[in-house]
Amino acid sequence: MNKKNQKIFRLIFTEPVLKNIEWRKIESFFSSIGCEIIEGRGSRVAFRLKNDRADFHRPHPGKEAKEYQIKAVREFINKIGVKL
Repeated sequence: MNKKNQKIFRLIFTEPVLKNIEWRKIESFFSSIGCEIIEGRGSRVAFRLKNDRADFHRPHPGKEAKEYQIKAVREFINKIGVKL
């Protein structure tokens, strides 16, 4: 994991939950760790790594992830076993 992705990882797991993480950075993080990005209809997007999958709606009209999305991202990262 490069320095940029380590920074994003730390931002995702910062307590209290940050409300200024751009969704595109989260997508970039998942892509860099080998997740397949599956585009859905509208704002839907899914990330899949092997047999694990997480489904999300991209935030709109803003570009920052919501608190519940960050928490769901954390759960998926823990589920797939990614660590610093």
